[in-house]
Amino acid sequence: MYLVAIGVNHRTAPVEVREKLAFGKAGLSKAALEMRQLPTVSGLVVLSTCNRTEIYAAVTELDKGLAAIRKYLCERAKLEEQEASRYFQSWTCYEVINHLFRVAAGLDSMVLGETEILGQVRDAYETACQLKTGNGVINTLFQEAIKVGKRVRTLTGIDQHPVSVSYTAVELVRQKFGGHLEGRTVLVIGAGEMGELTLKHLVARGVSTVLVSNRSFERAEALAREYGGEAVRYDEFFDHLDRADIVISCTSATHFVVSAEKVKRVVGDRTGRPLFFIDIAVPRDVEPAVAEIPGVYLYDIDDLERVVLGSMEERKKAARAAEKIISEAVVEFLKWLNTLTVIPTIKALREKGNEIKEEELRRCLNRLGKCDPRTERLIRSMANSIVNKMLHNPITRLKDYASKHEGHLYSKVLENLFDLEPAGETILWEAGKCIDTSEKTERLAQSSEKVR
Repeated sequence: MYLVAIGVNHRTAPVEVREKLAFGKAGLSKAALEMRQLPTVSGLVVLSTCNRTEIYAAVTELDKGLAAIRKYLCERAKLEEQEASRYFQSWTCYEVINHLFRVAAGLDSMVLGETEILGQVRDAYETACQLKTGNGVINTLFQEAIKVGKRVRTLTGIDQHPVSVSYTAVELVRQKFGGHLEGRTVLVIGAGEMGELTLKHLVARGVSTVLVSNRSFERAEALAREYGGEAVRYDEFFDHLDRADIVISCTSATHFVVSAEKVKRVVGDRTGRPLFFIDIAVPRDVEPAVAEIPGVYLYDIDDLERVVLGSMEERKKAARAAEKIISEAVVEFLKWLNTLTVIPTIKALREKGNEIKEEELRRCLNRLGKCDPRTERLIRSMANSIVNKMLHNPITRLKDYASKHEGHLYSKVLENLFDLEPAGETILWEAGKCIDTSEKTERLAQSSEKVR
């Protein structure tokens, strides 16, 4: 059995291709069940987001498995396979583990370190569990990916540095208000996309009262209605400035729409209440002199972008630490996978031990003749103990050798010594050999060093 992954993402395919390959909720379930029936596929999980569609699978034949999944995806999306193949990216063996762990950690996202992807990985895994399309290896892979994603965020804080202008603006204001925005009032001047996005973040952070002003009063009413707020006519927004704690300005005006002189008059009536202006407009809406008024704070687009650049640098530092965590997790998972190669031998060895034990017990009890139940229990217990103790060290050592890529060699030795006939599926890696985890550690470390 081999681990493979194949799909498209924001780096390999344009949006018009990604949207054709994306799955809706109902379509995903149907497709997952159909792909599970493809030749050579023994388990799979479908990860589908706005920026990626990736299939993670366990297959019995490497090339045939990848080809079957790619063909299915192209046919479903009505894409010509030869043309579409240039958009696909595939991973095999340990690359699959490394890629999924990086995806879950947010290192492969369009926005470095974003948090939403971890929930999407979890949803993909839970869907596979409900549909029963996974298998032991795939399920364990996703369980570990979720753990790694959480660990990266906990240990590096990669998601603690805002990298969007709108989110940065909200975080700056929230810090100025002691970390809480409950009970605060926001006035939005200009109901454009950036203003709405900033408003969305503010409401999510607890802002309780929303005032919306726009040249189109209908648009102001629509946005106010969406957030349970109040629409204000554009030529009257200064009359409501004294109610606001936060003002978001993002009009398309070619001149200042908020003058320092008018703000001074409003501030004069406020008793120690700070007033924050977030000017996202280009050209600027708020006269720079507003920042000189006591109790008034002004952030324009350049201020916010400077903070975003600083945050991106912090995320890059965190990403370097995250790569190390991921490299270590990949090696540990590889060690676990390597131990699976010796499971059939261990099972056969235990069965052989139990066969010998049962045969010798039968002979012993026949020779003893009739004996009381307690004596028979003691004899059986002793026989079990002898077999378990005799097999403990060989099994433990075999697992240890397997984790160091030598399991297949020692399995053959045991099979020859004890005349074993292992049954069951064998996990195959890289042309039938177990992975040398020491070699992978070095390669992953080098890869991590390149990121630094």
